[in-house]
Amino acid sequence: MPFEMNNQTFVTEFIFLGFSSHSNLQGFFFLVFLAIYLTTLLGNVLIIMATRIYPVLHTPMYYFLSNLSFLDICYTSTTIPVMLVNFFREKKTISYEGCLSQIFFLLTCAGTEGVLLAAMAYDRYVAICHPLQYPVLMSVKVCACLVTGSWLFALVNSVTHTVLAAMLTLCGPNEISHFLCDIPLLLKLSCSDTSVNESVLYVASATIGLSPCLFTAGSYVLIISAILKIPSATGRSKSFSTCASHLTVVVVFFGTAIFNYDKPSEGYSLDMDILISVLFCIVTPLLNPIIYSLRNKEVKDALGKLIGN
Repeated sequence: MPFEMNNQTFVTEFIFLGFSSHSNLQGFFFLVFLAIYLTTLLGNVLIIMATRIYPVLHTPMYYFLSNLSFLDICYTSTTIPVMLVNFFREKKTISYEGCLSQIFFLLTCAGTEGVLLAAMAYDRYVAICHPLQYPVLMSVKVCACLVTGSWLFALVNSVTHTVLAAMLTLCGPNEISHFLCDIPLLLKLSCSDTSVNESVLYVASATIGLSPCLFTAGSYVLIISAILKIPSATGRSKSFSTCASHLTVVVVFFGTAIFNYDKPSEGYSLDMDILISVLFCIVTPLLNPIIYSLRNKEVKDALGKLIGN
């Protein structure tokens, strides 16, 4: 018989099935993800410290970068600690409230990062296409507004999804075929009408997912067009080097996001599904400080001084 009481009464926890088919590799997975987590924390903390300490990095581009590093720390801290604990459990669980909290923070961090990368693309567009107006168009006030707007935009989205998810009736089963909680995974477990959740999900995908991606792509079309018009090869190389790191990060973030959320619903094994999500949720925050430290001379020099001291 169908249950008619609320979801909290019957579903108090969820069981993650991700990695459960590799019981003999739990210790290995723990060491790998612990190393990734510590490296991510170290790399992003160093970026934040460098942008705060060294005056050469007190520019809008590095102000955005420090916020991106803070986001990446929050992003990985939402998923990896739970994973690390579960590697030592026979039944890998998360509480109902913990699942909703994880959804809230994941959506907030992912949404903010997408919009923030678009703001960083705008910064590069102004720097290359309108250099004389750059101090006015990218003032301290404008940069603060762009970062604040990124957070607020994502917070509205995450609060909406989390509240709608809390209203779902979950009668069982409580098994999630993944290592984290996400809206599409929760909708599969619902025994109530999910049409409102799905509609909001489509709208959010277009506004906070697709729109920043298209804006960033359009910005780089204009940036590359402007760079190609520079007569000297040295000038073109110098201009492109200022946005190469950001462009790489953009490709990695939006590329893995597309694979993670727009993959076909059928034809993917659980292991492949998990691999794609690991690339998006865990590897991307690890790569961001590495990309900026390898491809950006100013960041590389500042980090060298910071580590040397």
